[in-house]
Amino acid sequence: MRPTGWIIYNGSLKGNSFMDYAVMLQQAAHLQGSDAKIISNDDILAFLCSEQLNLVKSESFSSPDYILFTDKDIYLARQLELLGMKVFNRADAIALSDDKIAAYQRLAQHELPIPDTIIAPKVFNTYDWEKFAYADQVIEKLGFPMIIKEAFGSFGEQVYLVENKQALLEKMQQLHGKSFIFQEFIATSFGKDIRLQVVGEQVVAAMKRSAKSDFRANVTAGAQMERYEPSKVEKQIAIAASKAIGTDFAGVDLLFADSGPVICEVNSNAHIRNLYNCTSINAADYIVSYVLQHIQS
Repeated sequence: MRPTGWIIYNGSLKGNSFMDYAVMLQQAAHLQGSDAKIISNDDILAFLCSEQLNLVKSESFSSPDYILFTDKDIYLARQLELLGMKVFNRADAIALSDDKIAAYQRLAQHELPIPDTIIAPKVFNTYDWEKFAYADQVIEKLGFPMIIKEAFGSFGEQVYLVENKQALLEKMQQLHGKSFIFQEFIATSFGKDIRLQVVGEQVVAAMKRSAKSDFRANVTAGAQMERYEPSKVEKQIAIAASKAIGTDFAGVDLLFADSGPVICEVNSNAHIRNLYNCTSINAADYIVSYVLQHIQS
């Protein structure tokens, strides 16, 4: 009997990339003998009451053998897990990956290479931002230029490069009340990084991204892509980072530091179209194969 799956994406997000990722997974599943249905997260509502946890569905969906969760709706992912369904990636891994502060803490706990990082203390609206006396400690520790990164964000849009104390204080004021970090700027990786797609215990594809006029190397910000052959050390770090976060599959971004590869980010919901366009390797095939092996073991 053919195994069945759900591929859950966020139907509220604009653009084709989110559906495209789901379709790539669905096509890979079909080629490997599995029937997978693409479902928007607002078509399945998590229902709670005193007697049970359940789902409210817009139409009749039979329970699947597996769920490929391509969104960050961790409450829905966790509800599906509580109902006994096999979810890839799991809710805890998605939540940890989505929160950059928590992710860096976990990576540091596992003694993996990350940029030197200071977590901004939590403050409330009653706190006078002009009294950011601790800014001097941050400057002394990290120097300039410096990266400021919000805990939650995508496509590099919540990452900022500051060159001096005035710019630092202005950005701190703008982010007043949000969770963010101060981070060492890896000058040797200005405008370039590598994305390694990890599935289970292997790196299945990798690409180098380079931007001419931006310190970030996001393709959505105009960076160019080229196929990349990662070293043994780069592969080991990427796989260890994915395991530390708890992902079954992830896009791991590494920076080029003088000391060696440094982890920039672990993306539990990394889109794979650009990787495919660059390398001709379809990571969806590896992801589906991994999932089907695990539900059968």
